Parts: sequence; C-alpha cells; structure tokens
Amino acid sequence: MRIISGSARGKRLLPVPGMKTRPTTDRVKENIFNILQDRTRGARVLDLFAGTGQMGIEALSRGAASCDFVDHDRAALAVIRKNLDGARLIDRARVHAVEFSAFLRSHQDAKWDLIFLDPPYGGKLLNEALFAAERFDILSENGIMVCESAVPDVLDPHFSGGREYRYGTIRITVLEKTTEMES
Repeated sequence: MRIISGSARGKRLLPVPGMKTRPTTDRVKENIFNILQDRTRGARVLDLFAGTGQMGIEALSRGAASCDFVDHDRAALAVIRKNLDGARLIDRARVHAVEFSAFLRSHQDAKWDLIFLDPPYGGKLLNEALFAAERFDILSENGIMVCESAVPDVLDPHFSGGREYRYGTIRITVLEKTTEMES
C-alpha cells in the first residue's frame, strides 16, 4: 500500500494490524483516482470508515484542501495518524474517533465535495451511510461520492443509478449529487 501520486508520491502506508480492516488495493485506488481526474484538487474530502486512511491521504497528496477521517476502531485511528504524519499531510486533516452515524448527525451543516464510503463488506452499513448522507445533505453541489463494496452486496435501488466499475470481486459505485442524489 502506497501513495500513488502527488506531493507524497511513493510513500508507503502502514496497514491496520489484524483482519478487521480490508485496504483498497493500489490497482483499484489508482482507477478510482483516474475516474475522479482533477476533481480532487481543492476539494473538501470525507473518508468515512477510513481504515488506514489511504483514500483520504491520496486525495490530500493530490491537492485536496482538507480531509475528515472517520473511524471508530482505535487501532485504525492510530494508523491513520501515523500515515498522515509520515506523509506530512496532518496539517490539512482532522481525525474523528466516532461511529459514522454520530459523526454525520453532528456535522449535518457541513458539506463535502468528495466522499469515500468503504464500510465492511456484506452488511447494511453502505446503504445506511448513503441514506444518512442524503438525509443530512452533506454532499456539496456537484459533489461526488465513491462507494466501495463487494460485487454481491446490493445497493438500495434508490442509489443504483450511479456509474459502476468492477475489479474482480470489488465494485466501485460513483454517485454524483447533480444526478442520482437529488431524486
């Protein structure tokens, strides 16, 4: 796991010990940022279910203005802080030790341009997070949400209109506020 591009290019990132966190592969991450192209520069980013923090850190390395990292796992939070410090990006980051739903409730007046949702596979958390994001209207105008899930995981039909990309057993769904999120 490494930072692919930008100011911290090539920096290796620490993994979260144990088997509870599944990092996005470098290949999938590179494809996500190819899809995003220059939408990262200057963006306010939210990395929910941050794990190692690699998606938000990659965005910061590529010029994002700021990133909020949200996770409730203590080991993950420690790794996020170490990875941010090692990449020298801590000054534009805020790390939040809280469950995603409590974070969204307490930040319902905030807006993010780019949101990464990568909850544990196989559960209802992705749909719960999508509904909370819509309910609290946290995506900025023309904002984009990138969701990672297992191919068999089912998105609620309300959100199924996004662009989908498959990489083996991984599905990336890209939702934009200007289309899918306003229906």
